[in-house]
Amino acid sequence: MRWKRGRRSDNVVDARGSGSRMSGGKGLTLGGVAIVVIVGLLSGQDPMQILGQLAGQAMQGGSVSTPQRSTPAANDEQSEFVRTVLGDTEDTWRDIFQGANRQYKDPTLVLFRGGVNSACGFANSAVGPFYCPGDQRVYIDLAFFRELEQRFGAAGDFAQAYVIAHEVGHHVQTLLGVSAKVNAARQRGERVEGANGLLVRQELQADCLAGVWAYHGQQRHDWLEPGDIEEALNAANAIGDDRLQKQARGQVVPDSFTHGTSEQRVRWFKTGFDGGDVGRCDTFKATRL
Repeated sequence: MRWKRGRRSDNVVDARGSGSRMSGGKGLTLGGVAIVVIVGLLSGQDPMQILGQLAGQAMQGGSVSTPQRSTPAANDEQSEFVRTVLGDTEDTWRDIFQGANRQYKDPTLVLFRGGVNSACGFANSAVGPFYCPGDQRVYIDLAFFRELEQRFGAAGDFAQAYVIAHEVGHHVQTLLGVSAKVNAARQRGERVEGANGLLVRQELQADCLAGVWAYHGQQRHDWLEPGDIEEALNAANAIGDDRLQKQARGQVVPDSFTHGTSEQRVRWFKTGFDGGDVGRCDTFKATRL
């Protein structure tokens, strides 16, 4: 990926030296679902059990450490890559929203190391990248990209770009009101997990929106090299619920799905990439996921 052709975003906070600690007093709401589904994705655990664990942790004592705005060093190539991908997602979604007579609000991306506090509660590196609708921020410990390569066999810069674009996809869903509708369903007591559940539909839509970005970014920069799309598809394939559960449990439990199968994640990313049409990403109306 010839990523250096892209514009760098100014909406990146480098909190890697701040050493965030656990916050107390405020429990997790659906904002923490972004964390829960990533933890379940990585570990193959029941998301509801993880939600309980995170809520218990967040209620433990400790002072709040909120990431402060600090621009990454100019000679830090990894953070420069993140700034570039984020900048191009901004350009893509500003144009798309403007075309629909709407205004896109840029998210902030927070780089952290070890652990971080967000409006969704405290999270350590084990949860992987996540988006918190409560503060409209994307959180990434860059060590995850090493794990993506070593544990999941999904190497390459475009695989990393896909991860960032997926989390930005959740921000787009927040701006469009999708996240609020899922939140309302959970508050009504509806079950949102499962192979056809709202969480899976939400995650697959974020995959499709990542594909939409990839299409428009390529049209703008012609920055994809041979094998780049395969890198993204490999990453999507590597972190499907079925594959991760098989690795962690030795069996697949569709009732606990939160992200969709490997095949579904690949297919919905390709749906977005094939023409860059947001209208094709309505997973909530799709009869076949």
